[in-house]
Amino acid sequence: MTIVHLATDTVSLVLDARSGGLPTVVHWGAPLGRPSEPELAALADAVVGPTSPSTPDEPVPLAVLPEPAAGYRGRPGLRGHRTGRAGLPSFRLTDLRVGASSVEITAEDAFVALHLVITLDLTPSGVLRLRAGVANHGDEPYTLDALEPALPVPAQATELLDLTGHWTRERHPQRRRFDLGTWARESRRGRTGHDATLALLAGTAGFGFRHGEVWGLHVAWSGNHVTYAERMPEGTATLGGGELLAPGEVILAPGEEYASPWLYGVYSGRGVDGLSAAFHRWLRDRPGHPATPRPVVLNTWEAVYFDHDLTRLRSLADVAARIGVERFVLDDGWFRHRRDDTAGLGDWFVDETVWPDGLAPLVSHVTGLGMRFGIWVEPEMVNEDSDLYRAHPDWVLARGDGTLPPRARHQQVLDLNVPEAYAFVLERLDALLRDNDIAFVKWDHNRDLPGAAAHRQTLAVYRLLDELRTRHPSVEIESCSSGGARVDLEILARTDRVWTSDSNDALERQTIQRWTGLLLPPELMGAHIGPPTVHSSGRTQSLSFRYATALFGHFGLEWDVTSADEPDLEAVALGIAYYRRVRGLLHTGEVVRADHPDPAAHVHGVVSDDRSSALFAYVQLTTSERAVPAAMRIPGLDPDRRYRATPVAPVGEPMTLGRRAPSPPRVLTGRMLAEVGLRPPLLTPEQAWLVELEAEG
Repeated sequence: MTIVHLATDTVSLVLDARSGGLPTVVHWGAPLGRPSEPELAALADAVVGPTSPSTPDEPVPLAVLPEPAAGYRGRPGLRGHRTGRAGLPSFRLTDLRVGASSVEITAEDAFVALHLVITLDLTPSGVLRLRAGVANHGDEPYTLDALEPALPVPAQATELLDLTGHWTRERHPQRRRFDLGTWARESRRGRTGHDATLALLAGTAGFGFRHGEVWGLHVAWSGNHVTYAERMPEGTATLGGGELLAPGEVILAPGEEYASPWLYGVYSGRGVDGLSAAFHRWLRDRPGHPATPRPVVLNTWEAVYFDHDLTRLRSLADVAARIGVERFVLDDGWFRHRRDDTAGLGDWFVDETVWPDGLAPLVSHVTGLGMRFGIWVEPEMVNEDSDLYRAHPDWVLARGDGTLPPRARHQQVLDLNVPEAYAFVLERLDALLRDNDIAFVKWDHNRDLPGAAAHRQTLAVYRLLDELRTRHPSVEIESCSSGGARVDLEILARTDRVWTSDSNDALERQTIQRWTGLLLPPELMGAHIGPPTVHSSGRTQSLSFRYATALFGHFGLEWDVTSADEPDLEAVALGIAYYRRVRGLLHTGEVVRADHPDPAAHVHGVVSDDRSSALFAYVQLTTSERAVPAAMRIPGLDPDRRYRATPVAPVGEPMTLGRRAPSPPRVLTGRMLAEVGLRPPLLTPEQAWLVELEAEG
């Protein structure tokens, strides 16, 4: 078979392998139905463009691994050399294995002595997975500088969207024209990064959440990485990416091989929400995806910080259990010498001066109240003021001459490729989980990595997580990295949720969660109610707004609830009960984000798979140029069914301006709700209005 067609109901991928070289992508986009092989061959011939002056005499193919030796003048898919001798690989196809939904391409270049395997897999949800592997079949080492597969996008993709940010402001969108040249997003932070883009999107002009064609690419790697979009004057446009390798970071000895990170590509014919739906379905179809209802969490960080007093923590647990919390997580400060963030990292023994009887008195108290117990760790880091560093300064990532990199958050990085360091961390974490009834680990990572250590350190962290999951399969793990700095699909292959951001500011969280949802469904995003005055921003926000923001994630609290007054505690208890009632919908349904005309407000919600129920929020972010709010149009419902729309206020009514009687339930068709909508109240800034929708009949 020389023309390959992989397809789902939402996307088609057509590969042309007739040339004998690396296959080219004829089409990645809208579904093509069930064409015959002759029809596919005719399509492949029809899309070959003419040659232009000052270019090769024959049209230049764009392979899934772009090749300069074939005449392509864009970004090469493979870059490397043998002791300074470049040698442009020109791969010849040696095998093509086609399955029902996958293709494995094997190719060789005998002169450069490289063996290449490219795997493509189109999942039922429409997510295309792509990776490349290269092996050194020569007699000398081969220095690999880059291995970056790519996928073409058509000429109608004229706009780009990606995400950027910083600590407590992760994942904010930015848009630009998809002009000639290369737009590359490179991360050299040694972790995914607060400023990393979850995906790079190319789309038709003006594409939005609910309209337009969109092509998106995600690099599943937790270390240094690159994602790029490139348009050439010759007419080709590509999305590509891979690991961003430092000079000399990967040198393949004879017989050694390297595999690129998985690239995840999605085409959507119905805007950004279609892309998100494909990613969400793929994640939910994984065997290891959390299958139990996501428990209500209370994390102690902003409640007690480093003040680990057993009596105080028991009181906090008592109140948490009374209002319906299901998981109690003890944050930083439980181990030796850890009274602030300047000391103790690496000394992973329960501090006898604070916990003379170990953690057992608190753990048994928490579990006796019917909650599960969780704990914070940061095993990849070490303080210079620690017993571990004083005993083993050679276990720290440093320059070859021993020079330490600049401290960050008073920390250095523990080199997990030192066998003794890896064994120590594994033994300490294993003992912690073995000796205590711990159901959840908040795994933090609070600094960027130095220099050219990211590749091997990232692989070592994966090995460590894999081994712990094997030994303790029932323990859930959260990826926390100064909040949301390690969010990617490869770390999520080993963890059960991410801490979306260190910001519990509900206003900031509205945008952070909205765009984290580009890739992740709500149940994988930790979202907590913080205290009335926000630690990270100083804003004071109402309980109803904080609640409505946290509701659309994996819900929890980051708040000293012993300091709350009784009316607030009663309201939170009602809110927790409501979350527990609707989490089945929120964590299985389809995320919907309306293209609302007023930038001062967001409209978003979740619709059940059978479209029988939904929960939506109208969120007033700031003051609007409109004196009266625009209608809240609600897409995603069955257009022909009738829905009872009922405003709900689980923790209390939002603050409003003007006069308006409480909204009664309305019964409207899904088409009416999508095309006309409901008129929300005139909310003050930083308020949200929640509406339940239930189909009648």
